[in-house]
Amino acid sequence: MAVIKLALAKGRLQEEAIKVLMKRGLDCQCLLEKNRKLIFDIPNSCLQIILLKAVDVPTYVEHGVVDMGIVGKDVVLEQEKQLYEVADLGFGKCRISVAGKPELMNYNKKHLRVATKYPNITKQYFAEKGQSVEIIKQEGSVELAPIMGLSDVIVDIVETGNTLRDNGLVILEEIMSISARLVSNKVSIKTKKDKMNEIIYLIANDIG
Repeated sequence: MAVIKLALAKGRLQEEAIKVLMKRGLDCQCLLEKNRKLIFDIPNSCLQIILLKAVDVPTYVEHGVVDMGIVGKDVVLEQEKQLYEVADLGFGKCRISVAGKPELMNYNKKHLRVATKYPNITKQYFAEKGQSVEIIKQEGSVELAPIMGLSDVIVDIVETGNTLRDNGLVILEEIMSISARLVSNKVSIKTKKDKMNEIIYLIANDIG
């Protein structure tokens, strides 16, 4: 039996994906156990699940180390890897937004300093607007950048907005809504067609 390797982005999306798989009748009890395992064989199925950091999922899929992955649309857009986006799974919904201090509402600056974990998405968005920007790549708490004077605004994922509010920031513009996506390796979708389609249908059919 052909094994289909499915990578899950660790964290909140992992938890939501496991709920979907269990709803579809798969025995995912092994994924709920408290341990440090990263590879799991799902009983009575062809599915093997690998847990990865979200930023690593597209790389593993592109190189064919795994056949499929579940990861946020933000990661797919930012990394621009060679893979197929198979389905919008509908969970993990949030927004990529421009945020800053309230006094920058309706800002009209010729040049903006923008701190972000998403330089590619940010560059494309402001280029389409014709806005001159200096992009400052961040890895940690990006909300600190405008507070400490490192940047004018930030571009980041916003789910509830609580972190922004707690730090005196507001959403200035919404760039796009995002959610979890099912992605596939370009070779696997052909060489393992039947099993891949079976898993795609299982995961993505009638999401909601």
